[in-house]
Amino acid sequence: MDFKDLIRQLGERAAKLKEQTQTEEATKTALIMPFIQTLGYDVFNPTEVVPEFDADIPGIRRGEKVDYAVFKDGQPTILIECKHWKQNLEFHDGQLQRYFHVTKARFAILTNGIVYKFFSDLKETNIMDRHPFFVCDVTNLTDQHIEGLKNFHKSYFNEEALSSAANEMIHMNRIKERLTNEFKNPSEEFVKFIAQIEYKEGKVTQKVQAMYSDLVKRSTQQVLNEIINERLASAMKQDTPEPAKPDNKTVQSGASKENEGEKDLVETTAEELEGFYIVKSICRQKVDAGRIAHRDTQGYFGILLDDNKNRTICRLHLNKKKKYIETYDVQGGDKKEIQTIDDIYKYANEILKAIEKYEKKPE
Repeated sequence: MDFKDLIRQLGERAAKLKEQTQTEEATKTALIMPFIQTLGYDVFNPTEVVPEFDADIPGIRRGEKVDYAVFKDGQPTILIECKHWKQNLEFHDGQLQRYFHVTKARFAILTNGIVYKFFSDLKETNIMDRHPFFVCDVTNLTDQHIEGLKNFHKSYFNEEALSSAANEMIHMNRIKERLTNEFKNPSEEFVKFIAQIEYKEGKVTQKVQAMYSDLVKRSTQQVLNEIINERLASAMKQDTPEPAKPDNKTVQSGASKENEGEKDLVETTAEELEGFYIVKSICRQKVDAGRIAHRDTQGYFGILLDDNKNRTICRLHLNKKKKYIETYDVQGGDKKEIQTIDDIYKYANEILKAIEKYEKKPE
């Protein structure tokens, strides 16, 4: 199993176990130690991973200990400070800064077992930067997150190369943040920049800029939607298995021929697939993502547990003027109107209740 599969498996495990993890020590054992192991380090080898590593400040503080220190060539390279998974990490950066200052480590991780914040000393040597250069949630990993984590794997770890990569990450994060803000709410400078390139009918006046302000905002939204739809369509092609070759010995009934005809008329849209991936991400809190399947029909887009029609999680009705999500509880289906595909997140509790209903063991 390669690193990508291992780290995704770790994320799924963390999502399952977090609710049963009641203390900080349990968080370390159930969530953080497996993370360190996934990075290739032996948590039971004191030459590689040292728990409760001394980080005293000479003449000022004694008894200061960081939860874990990862060693390479006899020197600490990564400090790891742990908190309970429910704790907000924003309030604990200062504690890690103190530890960082008195060790030779160039990298530090602040984590609650779900979110991991990575720090270095890019601005001033041996002084931990105020802001992390990389942040990821192991229960919601992207390919970019996985590549970032791979840099910390024992097999790939290189301090100088990682420092250079960390510096790039900081600049990229700032650029991405600026672009995100510009896409959501274009600034006057950004609108003027686009208008000066595109407007060929004279000077860019305030009236022209006002017109372009709306056009730029709508255009960027459309571009983002098109990119998302293209990626979903590509994912659909990769996930769709090759159709089975017909068995000449099998005699098809009239009903199966009718179903075949219906399937020919069904076209799965990018919006339906986007809805499927949203529901799938919600369900990962309770079950393995691989157990969530979909079946498209002319009337609705069904999302099922274990590809079993008797275990319907929800149905999406997206191909008419009004859109609906139909959730399933003990009483059956319940249709609610939604305005956008993102409104599915509003019904996460109902979706999870359906999972719980099917997973509940009979007494």
